Amino acid sequence: MRTTSEEWHRLRRFARRLESVEPRPPIPPPLPAGRVVAVPDRGEMFVRETSGPTGSDVPIVLLHGWTAAADTNWFHVYDTVGELGPVIAVDHRGHGRGLRSEERFSLEAAADDVGALLRHLGVAPAVLVGYSMGGPIAMLTWRRHRDVVAGLVFQATALEWRASLRERLIWRFMAIVEYALRLGAPRGLVERYLRDAIEDCPELHAHRGWLKGEMRRGDPEALADAGRALGRYDARPFASSVDVPATVVVTTRDRLVRPRKQRALARAIPDAEVIEVRADHDLCLVAPHEFRSATEKAIRLVIDRI
Repeated sequence: MRTTSEEWHRLRRFARRLESVEPRPPIPPPLPAGRVVAVPDRGEMFVRETSGPTGSDVPIVLLHGWTAAADTNWFHVYDTVGELGPVIAVDHRGHGRGLRSEERFSLEAAADDVGALLRHLGVAPAVLVGYSMGGPIAMLTWRRHRDVVAGLVFQATALEWRASLRERLIWRFMAIVEYALRLGAPRGLVERYLRDAIEDCPELHAHRGWLKGEMRRGDPEALADAGRALGRYDARPFASSVDVPATVVVTTRDRLVRPRKQRALARAIPDAEVIEVRADHDLCLVAPHEFRSATEKAIRLVIDRI
């Protein structure tokens, strides 16, 4: 667990005065081909796809976290995961290039999007890999559309986010977050986050302009609704019924989703494998080597058990 001095050090580091930086063109890292898929009765969904190695037959579906998009969550591992099987990476509704709907965001609707997409593409059943918010979406896809799920991988995510009064209060105030998002993320906040990320992972510097632009995508109302939805999510009544192979990747220095909550998820799922990574919640962005290794191992464990 992090000490108070460590937390104070990170706060001081984040609050340092911003220095002028030379603007960079929005050059992305290598990405798989992307396309918009018109899913019957759902809408237009943006996906990235790879075909996988010859003879591979277990599709792998990547489900990103809250306020992110498929590319910013998974760009470090597209190539690695693509060596294990065909890959489909989804932008959730209201996030990134995801579909825009008149309906309010809900985790259930996002799960129904995934189920409908896989049936439409004819690629089910698949291994669903959920990072942070992607974990609840993967779990709800299994619960609501069991025919499309062959296995589950959970990364940096929890069984629930509402057990304590503190958590319930935090998520209840998502209306304030929504108001802030409608005004646009403060420029200094994004700049400081990217500065810290690049200091932790210098290879991100080449893509700073691209990352900055990608972080400004997303519908503010949908993002705030997604935060509130996480505050209501609780898989404790049904997690013990999971009947497909599952692996849980625990980020042991996570300040956003506490490790004890991640381990509670692993205990709740019958025969779940556990992989622990000494990292914070931004593992997917600032620790590419560890992220690739843990993701590959977790998926292989599930595929081997299917």
